[in-house]
Amino acid sequence: MLELINLSKKFKQVHAVENLNMFIEKGEIIGLLGPNGAGKSTAITMLSSLVEPSSGDVKFNGKSILKNPAQLRNIVGMVPQDIALYSDLTAEENLQFFGRIYKIKGVELKRKIDEVLKLIGLTDRRKDVVKKYSGGMKRRLNIGVALLHEPEFLIMDEPTVGIDPQSRNYILETVKRLNREKQITILYTSHYMEEVEFLCDRIYIMDQGNLIASGTKDEIKSILSAEKVISIKADNMNDAFIGSLKENPLVNRMVVSEKEVTIMAGKEVNIFSPLIKMAEDSQLDLHSLDIKTPTLEDVFLHLTGRALRD
Repeated sequence: MLELINLSKKFKQVHAVENLNMFIEKGEIIGLLGPNGAGKSTAITMLSSLVEPSSGDVKFNGKSILKNPAQLRNIVGMVPQDIALYSDLTAEENLQFFGRIYKIKGVELKRKIDEVLKLIGLTDRRKDVVKKYSGGMKRRLNIGVALLHEPEFLIMDEPTVGIDPQSRNYILETVKRLNREKQITILYTSHYMEEVEFLCDRIYIMDQGNLIASGTKDEIKSILSAEKVISIKADNMNDAFIGSLKENPLVNRMVVSEKEVTIMAGKEVNIFSPLIKMAEDSQLDLHSLDIKTPTLEDVFLHLTGRALRD
């Protein structure tokens, strides 16, 4: 359906995206992962024809969109990272405004507004002005605007940023339903690994403008087949223990939080005895040492040496 070929974008001396290659098949949910500044939003603006690439091409059904973007724009819905609504208008008025931009009128517009409000769970709040909405409700209405013209392809750029867990779960379930019931192809960007792991058929991971991994969830996790992931938990995590980990040649990668350190070591390495000795020497009261099932977050740590949200 959609193919990105050696796509690059340079802003002055900054390479926001370099030689990005992706393909999206009809009916898939594709995850595009990466921390803030990885190049995800720049890639999206290029593949949706909003920004011209410095080099490379975007093909829709085998034809370049660079000279004829209308073929793609007619079937795309865009959910931007920032809320794009008029706060002094009601939900219904916002949908009426954007519906007219899509050139939908009369009875058809009313039908689609009713359908969208039901889908996003805001039928009972349709007459309320948006500035009275919670962050999660605004995010849901933002999605509703993108669905008015019944797009075949939906781009969602970090649609759950800054909202409560209940609204976040509602949005994730809605994305699943849109794909399952309406067969909408979805490109979903996030820096929340668990969202992409829940939603997506295939995943692309970006860092510093480059594609660093791609494949199904299992294919990406298999990158860690030669390593094990160990969670170390303690109440009094201290600098002496962390320093010992950093200096230990058996530790390949690590990420530190207040009460937990996650490390990676070779699969055949016996590291538990050295860990216990380091904890004793550092006067650290260990709660647990656990071997974890590898996650996408662990793969990112392995590939970049840092956590996704760093």
